[in-house]
Amino acid sequence: MIQTLKKGLKSGLSTTWTLAKIIFPITFAVTILSFTPALDWLSAQLAPFMSWIGLPGEAAIPLVLGNALNLYAAIGSILSFEFTVKEVFILAVMLSFSHNLFVESAVAVKLGIRMSVVLAVRVGLAIVSAFLINWIWQGGSEPAQYGFVSGTGTPEVSGAFDMIVEATSSAALGVLQIAAFVFPIMMFIQVMKDLHLLEWFSRKMLPFTRMLGIQPNTSTTLASGVIFGLAFGAGVMIQEARENGVKKKDLYLVFIFLVACHGIIEDTLIFIPLGIPVVPLLIIRVVTAVLLTMAIAYFWNRLEKQEQYDKGESIDGQREYGSF
Repeated sequence: MIQTLKKGLKSGLSTTWTLAKIIFPITFAVTILSFTPALDWLSAQLAPFMSWIGLPGEAAIPLVLGNALNLYAAIGSILSFEFTVKEVFILAVMLSFSHNLFVESAVAVKLGIRMSVVLAVRVGLAIVSAFLINWIWQGGSEPAQYGFVSGTGTPEVSGAFDMIVEATSSAALGVLQIAAFVFPIMMFIQVMKDLHLLEWFSRKMLPFTRMLGIQPNTSTTLASGVIFGLAFGAGVMIQEARENGVKKKDLYLVFIFLVACHGIIEDTLIFIPLGIPVVPLLIIRVVTAVLLTMAIAYFWNRLEKQEQYDKGESIDGQREYGSF
């Protein structure tokens, strides 16, 4: 048992260090940026686009804050505006698909996944879902009733020193939050490995992973990401890729699934105080993740089979030519 804990501790340190090298500098830089006019300028540029997805111009501010920082910053911003229930619901769905883009996209790149793919999927899902909700849902015109929400938007600072202190503390807090999740997860996974429980878990997940078109050795990553979040799931994925040789195709498919559906407990409950229906929000995320992953896996498999078929025809043709 001592050796198991040592291995888990070593894995936790390694994974935390890998993620910290990404999270700290990006969080620091984006926090500094949030104290400048840059985010307000970007919000103003996005304002004309807002009407196409059923949102007023000021809704660009929580979208920018949520994508540049995190959901808490976005919610803190939402509280300062008078939105309708439908508008808040649209914002919640968009932010569920697309938030904390800088950090989570950098983690994806660390895994060898193209940033363009991550951004296209996340931003694309956010825009398409907002357009469909605005088109389909004709209700929700009553003002949203906000309750108590822990966490606020960007704090007020004065001077460069305060900015640096706030940025450093935010970045350090982000690393500590990662460590607080990663260490117990890695310990738990190591115990499961040594007790041969991972094989059992993979077998139980086999029907679901088969339905999604991915290999069973991604089940731990899927569970971690769905429960704890994309960055935490990616941390487990890094470890799984090192030890179990997860294929590039499966890395992409798992990450695409987690892009649409990750951190379902926190990222769902966090919107309850905003007075919106969270059950439809959860259903939208889960259904989208399943259907999107299945569709991509289906076309990817067809492409692979076609390439194999073409390659086989080429080899047969060469053999036939050589027989003359």
